[in-house]
Amino acid sequence: MVSRTDAALVVNLFYKEVPEIEDEVVRIVAVAREANPPTRSVGPRTKIAVDTLERDVDPVGACIGAKGSRIQAVVAELRGEKIDAIRWSPDPATYIANALSPARIQEVRLMDAEERQAHVLVNEDQLSLAIGKEGQNVRLAARLTGWKIDIREAKSYDRGAEDAKAEAAAEVRRQHQAEAAIEEEEIEEPITDDEG
Repeated sequence: MVSRTDAALVVNLFYKEVPEIEDEVVRIVAVAREANPPTRSVGPRTKIAVDTLERDVDPVGACIGAKGSRIQAVVAELRGEKIDAIRWSPDPATYIANALSPARIQEVRLMDAEERQAHVLVNEDQLSLAIGKEGQNVRLAARLTGWKIDIREAKSYDRGAEDAKAEAAAEVRRQHQAEAAIEEEEIEEPITDDEG
């Protein structure tokens, strides 16, 4: 039984249309799909992150094909669903910036690596594009990367205040972890019989 809303369907269609994926020259690292958006005013959309170990191969170009022929074949099969093929990166900041395509990102600040929280700074004219209609673009980018993404306007962003907030949150978390470790040690201590 196959569901047309499953992300695996998109993966299989790319395997069928892109020889480099089938030959394992290009690999699909992650897929985020919203086949049934919350409202009808937003169309279905998929983001697919691809990578290659071959220096002379462009993984995104391989998925798009000459004049968009390969990706258009997948789009046609999915009845016009919007698909963004993006380049995967081992660097989280680069990966997040790529995932928010087609918006142009000014800077990605990794505020908390442990909690995987990032602030993305954009110019005012890129704000609505980065967020997307009803938040779809940023929602899919967050799912694709596994990071909580907070889009901010670069001009009004206060670095000092945000850094202080992040440090305070990290300190609270460290205290909680220390308290939890002490509680765990107390539980593990053997109970001694004072009468013996």
